[in-house]
Amino acid sequence: NVFEEILGELNELTGLHKVKDEIKGITNYLNLEKRRAEIGGKKTQLNLHFVFTGNPGTGKTTVGRILANVFKSLGLLAKGHLVEADSSKLVAAYTGQTAIKTNELIDSAMGGVLLVDEAYTLSSGSNASSFGKEAIDTLLKRMEDDRGKFLVIAAGYSNEMREFINTNPGLQSRFTKYIHFDDYNAEEMKTIFLSMMKKKGM
Repeated sequence: NVFEEILGELNELTGLHKVKDEIKGITNYLNLEKRRAEIGGKKTQLNLHFVFTGNPGTGKTTVGRILANVFKSLGLLAKGHLVEADSSKLVAAYTGQTAIKTNELIDSAMGGVLLVDEAYTLSSGSNASSFGKEAIDTLLKRMEDDRGKFLVIAAGYSNEMREFINTNPGLQSRFTKYIHFDDYNAEEMKTIFLSMMKKKGM
């Protein structure tokens, strides 16, 4: 079935053993909840939001896309698409425009997954102003108001992401699942390289 096919896609990824175990644990639990609901049990409302930590290029976006497909296959998300964004997609240059921009982005992710890359930049650097805070507040409000209708993945470097989540109790309460992506080792990099060459027919 579709569910097994998606998990098969996850298994085919090189390395990421801890990530695979985490995702399988989550999906097995959700699949069990779905079956329980089908035989008359009370349906569990989707209220899972993730923090993906790790360096760039470690598979966070790829796994996010697979996760979106898993949730769709289980009937927990209507569309199961992935919308990628960084802070520039949420924050505007003028007062009052950030909430509008953030809401429009969330609207585009409705029924799917919003992956915010380098999310910590919303509370640091040039965004460490009312604009970044406005984007965070808008996101938190929509995560509450539209609970179960979309899923958020905040991604970025480990230390920065933990500092970011700890800056706001609202972030701590809503982002409840942390998954760390280890760097690939030399053998895994070789496997990825050979796979890329094979796909290109080289």
